[in-house]
Amino acid sequence: MRIKSITRGRLLAAATGLAAVAALAAPTAASADSQDNGFGADRLAAAGASVLRADVAGTAWHTDPATGTLVVTADSTVTGADIARIRRAAGADAAALRIERTPGKIRKLLSGGDAIYASSWRCSLGFNVRSGSTYYVLTAGHCTDGAGTWWSNSSHTTTVGSTVGSSFPTNDYGLIKYASNSPVPPGTVGGQDITSAVNATTGMSVTRRGSTTGTHGGTVTGLNATVNYGGGDVVYGMIKTNVCAEPGDSGGPLYSGSRAVGLTSGGSGNCSSGGTTFFQPVVEALNAYGVSVY
Repeated sequence: MRIKSITRGRLLAAATGLAAVAALAAPTAASADSQDNGFGADRLAAAGASVLRADVAGTAWHTDPATGTLVVTADSTVTGADIARIRRAAGADAAALRIERTPGKIRKLLSGGDAIYASSWRCSLGFNVRSGSTYYVLTAGHCTDGAGTWWSNSSHTTTVGSTVGSSFPTNDYGLIKYASNSPVPPGTVGGQDITSAVNATTGMSVTRRGSTTGTHGGTVTGLNATVNYGGGDVVYGMIKTNVCAEPGDSGGPLYSGSRAVGLTSGGSGNCSSGGTTFFQPVVEALNAYGVSVY
């Protein structure tokens, strides 16, 4: 699910329940070119390209270096026939796949963490950033996609600013220029001061804040994940976590202490039963726009 709370028909906005991820299938016996820790980088890359070609909405995949497998996460909409299609597409590389099921539906979650409103949907402010003395909001690209003016209230009476950059799909980051730099927007997420930005590492403890569900924590469970939201909306290089999120949390910040880590993209589940959520790495977004946290 893309975590953007929307009324537009072309974007998905509701999340269904998520229970704990359960493995459906383990990789078969290693082939001749596999190593003790699983398959080599070339086989895993080929397997990933095959999953992308299969084009099954509701799937996400990343390489697990610890086991040398390509972990394919499939939501509840993915059928047995879809899984078979993925395996057929992988061909001889199917042995490198490890299929895991996650109940619920992987969607974009439109709605850091304070609510911001476009004309027809709500998202969450990610990080306040700046370039010199000019200040911006960094948020998800599927939030800024097609959006012009942004407001801080649902009645659209208090203007935040206007979209000046947007990258979605492939990436999932966007930039909103503040209508006024006075007063200076705070460089905080809730009560947490954000002073730097880092790339995620597996096992990192992280916190997410969003305008729907507030603050929740968890850990990074995978890196460089590809997520297929359907309809041609495929994003790459995402951070996979076990942090929950719901519609409206899209664009909100992922952070570790005072360090910015990511922007909420999408996932499955909710904050009652748990969830799997994917994040756009924030360092990539900062570099793309030449801005910094402060």
